[in-house]
Amino acid sequence: MQYNAGWMPKYDLEARIQHTKLDTGMYGMKPMRLEGVESPKTGDFKTVFSGLVENFNAELNAPDNLLKDVMSGNNNIDIHDVMTAMAKSEISVNVATQITGKVIQAYDKVMQIQV
Repeated sequence: MQYNAGWMPKYDLEARIQHTKLDTGMYGMKPMRLEGVESPKTGDFKTVFSGLVENFNAELNAPDNLLKDVMSGNNNIDIHDVMTAMAKSEISVNVATQITGKVIQAYDKVMQIQV
C-alpha cells in the first residue's frame, strides 16, 4: 500500500458549514451574543433586590390579611385561600433563607481571595 502525500479529499467544507445568528461577526452578520451583554433587560442590582424584598413582604402579610377578612365574615374568601397563602408564605421564607445563606457563602469566598 503506497501513501500519496499530495492527496486531499475533495470536500468543500466551508460551503457545508451552516451559519447561524450566533456566529461571531462572520460574513457581515452582527454577532448576537454581545447584544445581550451590552443592553441588559433588567435594572441594576439594587432595584431588583428591593423589588424582591417588597414582594417578600407582601407574601408574608397576605395570610394575615386573608385571615382577617375571613374572620370579619367576608364570603368571597375561603379558608382554603388562607391555607394556600400560608403555604406560599412558608415557601417564600424558605427561599429567602436559602438565598441569604448563599449570599453569605459567596461573601465569605470573596473575602478569602488574596490579592
